[in-house]
Amino acid sequence: MKIFTILFLSVLCIAPANAETSIAILDFELRDLTLAPGIPEELQRTASIKPMLEAELETAGYKIVAVDVASQRQADGGVGYLFDHHDSAAELAKNAGADYVLVGRLHKPSFLFAYIMGHLVRTSDGQLIGNYISETKGGDKKLTLKGVESLAVKIDHDLDRIYSPPPPKTRHK
Repeated sequence: MKIFTILFLSVLCIAPANAETSIAILDFELRDLTLAPGIPEELQRTASIKPMLEAELETAGYKIVAVDVASQRQADGGVGYLFDHHDSAAELAKNAGADYVLVGRLHKPSFLFAYIMGHLVRTSDGQLIGNYISETKGGDKKLTLKGVESLAVKIDHDLDRIYSPPPPKTRHK
């Protein structure tokens, strides 16, 4: 009987270590402070960040949880609301079944560079786990991907430490 108890307790201890960490990634918002804000190229670049980040984290073994766009829009009280209100973002992702939520923004103060920013929030208590910034220079897709990879490294550092960025030849085209 003692052996079965020890085996049972061992299984209980191992199971959480192997549990899949789930992350919901909300649509990134564009905060464009340039003299020509919201040009189509920047809107496209902003929209491309979420799927790139999902692909990077999924490759690393994280479970990506989808949040309904209509639910995100309903929870969003305006530009920057979910980015600044971790409790609302956490509730939104918790309802979708995620352990964590990443709320992101592309902050563009200049035509020469932009910052991919993200807040990682634990959904169980609305606690901010990480505040990330990755600088990108220019709007080229390869440079944006490098910024996304940098963001994935930082997120993984605060979670499971299982992500390894790809070698210089990227998987995305």
